Amino acid sequence: MAVEQLKIELFKLHQNKLFELMVIGIIVFSALITGAKTYDIGSTMADVVAWMDMFITIFFLIEILIRLASEPRFFEFFSKGWNIFDFIIVTASLLPIEGNDSVLLARLLRIFRVLRLVSVIPELRILISALIKALPRMGYIVLLMFIIFYIYAAIGSFMFEHINPVLWGNISIAMLTLFRVATFEDWTDIMYETMAEFPLSWIFYLSFIFLTAFVFLNMMIGVILDVMQREHEEYYRETGEGEAGEVHWIKEHTEQMEQRLERIEGLLVENVMKK
Repeated sequence: MAVEQLKIELFKLHQNKLFELMVIGIIVFSALITGAKTYDIGSTMADVVAWMDMFITIFFLIEILIRLASEPRFFEFFSKGWNIFDFIIVTASLLPIEGNDSVLLARLLRIFRVLRLVSVIPELRILISALIKALPRMGYIVLLMFIIFYIYAAIGSFMFEHINPVLWGNISIAMLTLFRVATFEDWTDIMYETMAEFPLSWIFYLSFIFLTAFVFLNMMIGVILDVMQREHEEYYRETGEGEAGEVHWIKEHTEQMEQRLERIEGLLVENVMKK
């Protein structure tokens, strides 16, 4: 009973908003400490920063142990991807820096502690989840973009190579030039250079920009927004917040009422049959 009570208290502590804000504050403070190490500071200040870094590492260790202890079953903690992510980050932070042959690796691993903001803040988790789930659909758009880039690069290389071999020398260089055009990096200079010999070459550039910068970019935005909306709805269903959460609650209770009515109807039919 004492162990169960301890788990309940630790769970309440973990879910406490003030404790969550403290964790967020420590993560931000950890990022500032990491940034302070990049400056040329005195030995005294370096010792202070080192002690602060040790405090942050100990705090993260205690926080992850609290989350582990508050789980009803120990291994349920590792059933969630974000928990595994936090565990890896905290474990990596325990690697000693001084006297270690892999000093650079240990320092780089400590930099990633700021990524824990993603696992702590729900909105950031939704954004990352939406981005990961949108990648397969975005991959088809990227493939189509590559095909368009390849076709236009081949045309540009055949037509404009003699004008400027540095920009249109071969298909790979031409694709880099088109990427510059798609990002609007001094693309008019490239266009006016070719228009001096091919006055209608503006059609080549404008049609390419229309396809890449407007059509494909908006397609990617649409995919991300669609997936993000689904992620928000799923989050609200799980937490019971928002309109999606209310609809899910009503649906669940309606199903329960229907089941009860079916049982009552079954009992009434049995009573009628007995009579």
